[in-house]
Amino acid sequence: MRLSLSQPVVANVRGLPVWLRYVLISAALIVIWQLYVSFSGVSSLVVSSPLVTAQALVTDVKNGQLPGAVLISLQNLVIGMAIGVGLGLALASLSTFSRFGRDLLTVLMAIFSSLPGIAILPLVMLWFGLNSTTIIVVVVHSALWPIAANTDTGFRTIGATTRLVALNLGLSRERTVRDIFLPAALPNILSGLRLAWAFSWRTVVGAEVVFGVAGSSGGLGWYINNARYFLNPPAIFAGLVVIAALGILLDAVFQWIEQQTIVKWGMKQGH
Repeated sequence: MRLSLSQPVVANVRGLPVWLRYVLISAALIVIWQLYVSFSGVSSLVVSSPLVTAQALVTDVKNGQLPGAVLISLQNLVIGMAIGVGLGLALASLSTFSRFGRDLLTVLMAIFSSLPGIAILPLVMLWFGLNSTTIIVVVVHSALWPIAANTDTGFRTIGATTRLVALNLGLSRERTVRDIFLPAALPNILSGLRLAWAFSWRTVVGAEVVFGVAGSSGGLGWYINNARYFLNPPAIFAGLVVIAALGILLDAVFQWIEQQTIVKWGMKQGH
């Protein structure tokens, strides 16, 4: 009897739109957050409540602090990711057509892929100083290796028939990559892009926190560090909420791209 009653409930939940399921989960987390603040007796200097956080969020959106910080962070992220993705695709393409390229990618991956962007930040700061160039460089490092590794895997798992078609058509290497390999390896490339975005986003915020310590102003990381300096937990939580919201938004964008491409083309099963 219990099984028969639970089955319609599960079916109804699964029948809800994806965005609504996400909203319900987020609302449940906010309720848990509020209950913890209300009944645990935790100090407001340690954990800010959702209501106070929302007030700080509205205030700093109105005075322009948060929009300005978001714009700077996203600008550094987009520039760094664009350069990193371009270099990653170039390395993967070189690895596919050249033994030297394959060896080069293998060695570079072994040396650099395990290094977090934050780990090389002090050295990059010595090279370029306290400016946006430093953040862009560490973002390039964070984005390059996931996209290079996933694209290389995608290229090497393309079927022999597809490779023979490109060979028989007499396509140049550039056209082979653009017209044959990139579409065929799109699932792997999108997976690499999602990883590159995740690593790069964390690197941007972490680097900006370090810049805050060093005395420079900037994006969301600096905003959070500045709030810590002035003992303003609501602003810290507001910054964290914005970071999480942007992460959810970008993940939704990637899901939409997947639905419109590899899922629609039958290259991947949809949700």
